[in-house]
Amino acid sequence: MFFRREKPHQSTFEERIANLKQFGFTTQSAPAGQVLVTRKGFGALVEHKGEGNLKLGKAGLIAGAEIAELVNAGYQQFFVAPSGRELPALASQLKALHDFDEDLREGLGLTSLYNLSLGTTSGEHLYDRVEDRDEHSRVRPWEKKSAAGV
Repeated sequence: MFFRREKPHQSTFEERIANLKQFGFTTQSAPAGQVLVTRKGFGALVEHKGEGNLKLGKAGLIAGAEIAELVNAGYQQFFVAPSGRELPALASQLKALHDFDEDLREGLGLTSLYNLSLGTTSGEHLYDRVEDRDEHSRVRPWEKKSAAGV
């Protein structure tokens, strides 16, 4: 006897977006075929890539009409908007952002990776607080000539 496996249903982009409403998200159309997904002051852009595929933009804090992304400065985390506006990140905001991202991935049917589920991550790290601190020195440490190489 032969058993036939049922093919898994490949959700369309519209079905995935409609599924977000049960997680408490609101959606609205954005330019260039994108959809802005928001909930409780946080948002992300979701882009249709054809045949049910999608690209999830970085989630962040809604600051006016912009989505401010999380940046780690080493000593503190900030939300930085595309216009350059910086807002210090509070612990409650980081937890809410993490919950937003996890629920968004689940609602869209995306895989949730282990390292992302451990806590809030940021795509940009600015650990050196002093920019070009050695620019004006005559000889930089990595440019010193060794005694043997004379």
